[in-house]
Amino acid sequence: MHRPLLLKTLVCLVVLALMVSAINPHDRTTWLLEVLPVAFLLPALVYNHQRFPLSSLLYLLLAVQALGLIAGGHYTFARVPVGFWLQDWLDLSRNHYDRVGHFFQGVVPALIARELLVRKDRVHGKHLLPFVCVSMAMMLSAVYELVEWGTALALGQGAKAFLGMQGDQWDTQADMFCALLGSLTAMTLLVRLHDRSMAAIGKPQPVRSAIQGETVR
Repeated sequence: MHRPLLLKTLVCLVVLALMVSAINPHDRTTWLLEVLPVAFLLPALVYNHQRFPLSSLLYLLLAVQALGLIAGGHYTFARVPVGFWLQDWLDLSRNHYDRVGHFFQGVVPALIARELLVRKDRVHGKHLLPFVCVSMAMMLSAVYELVEWGTALALGQGAKAFLGMQGDQWDTQADMFCALLGSLTAMTLLVRLHDRSMAAIGKPQPVRSAIQGETVR
């Protein structure tokens, strides 16, 4: 798909999903808390598109994550139908849709960090670059868990659906572990694809691939 058409399609999908999700959500407070990041970031990305366009891969993954948050906001993460399908298919003990969301919470921030660091020529080295990107993704994951904690303290039982713990006392640690897996996946399996996506818009790539150590420019 032609890049301008792809970007317009992604924006329209996210906006449409956001509007539909506002119709009779399971819990209005949870919906608001979950879609707030999308409501803030989407206009910012559109506004900065001309001044600092991101790679198509990153826009696509951002849209997927946004749609995931919107679905979680509408149903609450513990009740998203896709999670129940996975639960039945894999014979799981609970709805693991939130785990998938936290996996993407590792993938997307790690690639955002990588793109910014590479294009601004801030970090060099095939080992240092992925380490910094994973660290930044984990910092964001930790901040998100602190936000959940603060929300729980402020709203009390009203934050139960937002937390989505489903009785798991290790939910916070499991969420952060999923984010770690996502960031490591991004820094291993998606590096070549990310380099090609950045090259397609004429943006610089690292002198050496973050993992493989191969010359790319």
